Amino acid sequence: MGQEEAEEDTSSTVSSTARDEDEEAWNFRKQNLILEVSDRLINGDLHTQIQAARDIRKLIRKSSAKTRCKFAAAGVIQPLVFMLFSSNLDARHASLLALLNLAARNERNKVNIVTAGAIPPLVELLKLQNGSLRELAAAAILTLSAAEPNKPTIADSGAPHLLVQILNSGSVQGKVDAVTALHNLSTCTKNSHSIVDAKAVPPIIKLLKECKKYSKFAEKATALLEIISHSEEGRNAITDSDGGILTVVETVEDGSLVSTEHAVGALLSLCQSSRDKYRELILKEGAIPGLLRLTVEGTSEAQERARTLLDLLRDTPKEKKLASSVLERIVHDIAARVDASDKAAENARRLLQDMVQRSMELSMDRIQRSVASCTTSEISSK
Repeated sequence: MGQEEAEEDTSSTVSSTARDEDEEAWNFRKQNLILEVSDRLINGDLHTQIQAARDIRKLIRKSSAKTRCKFAAAGVIQPLVFMLFSSNLDARHASLLALLNLAARNERNKVNIVTAGAIPPLVELLKLQNGSLRELAAAAILTLSAAEPNKPTIADSGAPHLLVQILNSGSVQGKVDAVTALHNLSTCTKNSHSIVDAKAVPPIIKLLKECKKYSKFAEKATALLEIISHSEEGRNAITDSDGGILTVVETVEDGSLVSTEHAVGALLSLCQSSRDKYRELILKEGAIPGLLRLTVEGTSEAQERARTLLDLLRDTPKEKKLASSVLERIVHDIAARVDASDKAAENARRLLQDMVQRSMELSMDRIQRSVASCTTSEISSK
C-alpha cells in the first residue's frame, strides 16, 4: 500500500470514528432530554406540564419512531391522559397533540393510550362547541381506532353518534376524519351494524357526491353505506336522501374496485329487501350499463353481486322484437364473457330487452316533462 493510500485509509477511519462518537453523544443528549422533559410533565405544575407536552410533540415530530417508544417508556402517557380531564383548554390542546404524535405509527402506544383511560375524556371533547378541540378529538379517535384491540372500547363509548354529528357540521377535514373513524369501527365484530345508523346517510351521500369516486375516501364512504343498507331505516334514508341512489349508481360506474363492490352491494341490499319498491328507483338512475361493465371488470364478489342485481332488475321475459342488432352483439359479447356459452344468447336477449324498454320509458318520460315545461312557460307568459 502506498503512502497516499495509507493516509486516505487512516483519514477515513478517523472520520468514521468521529461520526460514531458524534452520534453517540447526540443520542446521549437526546436521552437525557427525553428524561428531563418527561420529569417536567410528571412532576411539574400545570403550566410546566403544558410546556412539557408541547416539547414532547416537537421532539417526536423531529425524531425517529424510536423516540415515541422512549417517551412511552419514560411514563408520559398516563399524565398526558390525565391532562385531557383538565378544565384548562390549553392543557387539553397540548396533551391531545402530544398523544396524537405518540400514537402515530405505533400500535403499542395506541393500545396503551386507551388502556390509560383516554376514551372518556375524548368523548367529552367531541361534545364541545370548540371546533378545534372537537376535531382534534375526532382525529385522536381516528388514530386510536386503527388498533384492533381499541375498537370495542371506542364503539361502546358513544363516540360513533358524536362522529355522525361532525359529519353534519364539521370542517372538511373533520368530516373526512369522522368517516374514516366510523369505517375503522365498522370492522369491529361486536355490534358492527349499530355503529353507524341512518342519520349518517345524508352527510355521507353529500360527501360521496363531492369526492372522487375512485378515492380511498369513497371506498370508506360506500363501505359504510353498504352496512347501513342492511337495515330498513338505512335503506329508507338512502332513498330519501337527495340524489342518494344516483350517487351510489355513479360510484358503480366510476369507482375503484373496492368502492364499486360496496356500491353494488348497497343497491343489491335495497333490491333484495323489496324488489317492487326499489327496482324502478334503481333503473331510473341508469344503473344497467355500469352493472353490465361490472360483471366483466369488477372483483369476483362485485361480479356476482352485479349479476344477481341484474336478474332482479329484469322485467318478466316477454316476446319482443329486438331493437338493434349492433347493441345486441355488444350485450351478447358481455354476456358470453361472464356466462356459460349455452346461456349467453338467452341472457343477452333478456338484458337487451330490458335496456331497450327502459330507454324508451325514460325517453317518453323526458318528452312528457319537456311538454309540461313548455306548456307551463307559455301559460306564464300570457
